[in-house]
Amino acid sequence: MSQDATTANAVAFIIFGVTGDLAYRKLVPALYELELENRLPGNFYIVGFARREWNDDVMREHLRQGVLEFARTQPIQEPALDKLLNCMHYLQSTFDDPDGYRRLGVMLDELHIDNRLFYLATPPDVYPIIVKHIGEAQLANCPGGWTRIVIEKPYGFDLNSAQMLDEAVHSVFDEPQVYRIDHYLGKETVQNILVFRFANGIFEQLWNRRNVSHVQITVAETVGVGSRAGYYESAGVIRDIFQNHILQLLTLTAMEAPVAFHADAVRDEKVKILRSLRPIRNTDAITHTFRAQYVSGTIDGKRVPGYKDEHGVAADSLTETYLAASLYVDNWRWAGVPFHVRSGKRLPRRVTEIAVHFRQVPLSLFGWRNLAGDAPNVLTLNIQPDEGITLTFGAKAPGHTNQIEPVKMNFDYLATFGEEPPEAYERLLLDILIGDATLFTRTDEVQAAWAFTTDILEGWKSNPVRYLPVYEAGTWGPPGSDDLIRTTEGHTWHEPD
Repeated sequence: MSQDATTANAVAFIIFGVTGDLAYRKLVPALYELELENRLPGNFYIVGFARREWNDDVMREHLRQGVLEFARTQPIQEPALDKLLNCMHYLQSTFDDPDGYRRLGVMLDELHIDNRLFYLATPPDVYPIIVKHIGEAQLANCPGGWTRIVIEKPYGFDLNSAQMLDEAVHSVFDEPQVYRIDHYLGKETVQNILVFRFANGIFEQLWNRRNVSHVQITVAETVGVGSRAGYYESAGVIRDIFQNHILQLLTLTAMEAPVAFHADAVRDEKVKILRSLRPIRNTDAITHTFRAQYVSGTIDGKRVPGYKDEHGVAADSLTETYLAASLYVDNWRWAGVPFHVRSGKRLPRRVTEIAVHFRQVPLSLFGWRNLAGDAPNVLTLNIQPDEGITLTFGAKAPGHTNQIEPVKMNFDYLATFGEEPPEAYERLLLDILIGDATLFTRTDEVQAAWAFTTDILEGWKSNPVRYLPVYEAGTWGPPGSDDLIRTTEGHTWHEPD
């Protein structure tokens, strides 16, 4: 194990909901990658806590298949995988049974565990129940060791529920013990936003209202709701993507340089941005946002059903599967610069990107024809699927014609470094084990994001609509989305590469 993560004491990684998809697809494959890199503690145990009537062998075989299918590094190294599987133990219990937590405490004592990491990979409605029983079983503190709890999104349903969840969590855990995870923050290019901005003087000088026309953030998915219709009907894009992923990307793009690259300094600056967002309240929630819902269409050559055709979706559903909004950060750096954001399901491509559009030159050069468009200088941070950075600018086309055409300079992570970047959960799980909370959201950050989002939700509720615009699956959304940003100095959506 690397020196920075060394611990002499045993560590237990306790996964509540170990039988679910998250542990199978993400958590255990990420732990396998850390084992390959010798990043896990020497005395490391995985304890699975769930309702199914499994035993150690059943859990181990199930999670073996998850590693075989989803591990980033192939072919699988059997000795490393066997070592990881052999440290696994299963405890069968419902989440509301106090005896299950008592037995968990006995198991941890028998394994001589000094450090405990509780991971809530469960539906969010049982978060308070699990936290309460952890506290009542006196599992939240380890004399001579540490205890941490990891909570997946969604962290609350609105501002009030997020505050109530915080009260429940803080009744058992202190804030430094709480790691609210957003896997987007573990992606290399997301982390590179800060390096790109603050380690390169050439760009930071341009990163302000004097040089930037507007910023666009796109989080597009090709998938539909699938088996998540029950959750999605009550969440929509605004709770599933906007309140967390999109606002996180916005804060990293807009924040000031922290005094140091450590948890509280970085998160202090992100909170300032969230609190600087111009509120979208009442009728502004209608004029500054645009909602839509997908209908049947074609994705990758295959016909897919519309949202209302999905199992578990109400026939009169007004849940948005597409959301666009124009946001403003009212501070000295960004005053007047719109941040256009959009996210949706069943769009043509799976892509997440931040496109910074710089201001156009005041006059066309010598009257030449400019085929680069009205704003040829665009800096695109590609978050997924192909992590990298692209700078687009105008250049003279070859030949005798005085004509400007767009050209691109590309940084591709794989081509430059010769390997794929690690999966987000690999970085985040290692940070949790080390105790570095920089890439995790703090309580005031979560509440600031929910305060802004709840204003929009209440504006929608106060100004109800009878129907939502629709868009065909496999398209970039209905014309109303284009109209939303066209009213701002004629902006148009950046076409993802």
